[in-house]
Amino acid sequence: MNHRWHLAAAALCLSAAFSAAPAAAGTVVIHAGSVLRDAASEPGGPATIVVVDGKIQSISDGVLPGPAGAEVIELPGKTVLPGLIDLHVHLSSDPGGDFRNEAVEPDEWGVVVGAKNALTTLRAGFTTVREAGSGQYVAFSLRRGTAEGVIPGPRIVAAGPALAIVGGHGDTTGFREDVHGVLDQGYTCTGAVECAEKVRKASRAGADVIKITATGGVLSQQGRGLGAHFTDPEMVSIAQTAHSLGLKVMAHAHGARGIEAAANAGIDTIDHGTFADEGALKAMKAHGTWMVPTLMALEGVRERLGKGIYTPTVEVKARQALETAGRQVTRSKAMGVGIAFGTDAGVFEHGRNAGEFALLVKAGLTGREALASATTNAAQVLGMESEIGRIAPGYSADLIAVTGNPLADVRVLEKVEWVMARGRVAP
Repeated sequence: MNHRWHLAAAALCLSAAFSAAPAAAGTVVIHAGSVLRDAASEPGGPATIVVVDGKIQSISDGVLPGPAGAEVIELPGKTVLPGLIDLHVHLSSDPGGDFRNEAVEPDEWGVVVGAKNALTTLRAGFTTVREAGSGQYVAFSLRRGTAEGVIPGPRIVAAGPALAIVGGHGDTTGFREDVHGVLDQGYTCTGAVECAEKVRKASRAGADVIKITATGGVLSQQGRGLGAHFTDPEMVSIAQTAHSLGLKVMAHAHGARGIEAAANAGIDTIDHGTFADEGALKAMKAHGTWMVPTLMALEGVRERLGKGIYTPTVEVKARQALETAGRQVTRSKAMGVGIAFGTDAGVFEHGRNAGEFALLVKAGLTGREALASATTNAAQVLGMESEIGRIAPGYSADLIAVTGNPLADVRVLEKVEWVMARGRVAP
């Protein structure tokens, strides 16, 4: 049997988990105790939201009757707000696994793990995610499964395998060379021409966004720090090729010079941005590059340090990164760099994504700014600002309900009580 058939079969075997969920069709009337239409608004009083075929048809003040035959959902005392967006997740990964599992676990297992984590993420209130790196067809299978309602989960904007330099973060490292050759998914590149080719390969495979590892990383087994990886011509080639194909580029980037080079090359988002300095942030501001801080990733790392989970190589880099956690947010806000929400879920347990809000506020954002980062800002990053990120007629019916006002206390977002994604109520 061929590889794609295996992946599809694995996803279909999980469909029972979503068998009771209604299709995104028909009319649903939601009676909310309060509605927060977007991060720039204030919560209103009781309201009625009408959803038709998975899209918001209307929002009206007061508790109004719906059309005959419509499903009615009662949420008295709850604040309904737009579904949340996480721009950096790894659905097919769980934290603390041995890096050598890469050599023994098939991609099919990634689909199984991903289906589990997709449901967990959805229940946590995240109705859209940007999948930031997976096996060749894993994220694409999950994307189709959640889109078609075969498995419950958020809307998935998928990158597939990341582009990397040979031997760098994102490449297979830590094994013998002959093992590297077997595990290589074919997305390393050297030189501008080959990097353009790999962008086209990713596009052909089905990527919605191009992921690159612009600097070293914390959890990979190469120990050459967190500095820049690609050359300037290579990054320019990646950005220009992707943009010519209508794709944006997200860059894993920790070191300042790698961040600066990526921004100058036209990369769209800097994910992590741990050691961003004034020069790096000036370049980001000048080119409109977004910061996606992923502070929860370092919290997940902090919880596992010194417990024999990470190799000595990883422990050294992790401690370096933890020394500056949150400063990229403080500095970005001060310099006017746009901040959008991402967590790196998979480095910590999926479902804890909303813990990022309190970390953003601790680093200097207001509650309103933190909520915007995961709604209107994140939607803009994805180029989907006319579809998601707010409650408005014509937008996707991506809604969550909490007790309390998230503008006054972002921690209420850690206890989402009801979720609808694309008109489907989460099981």
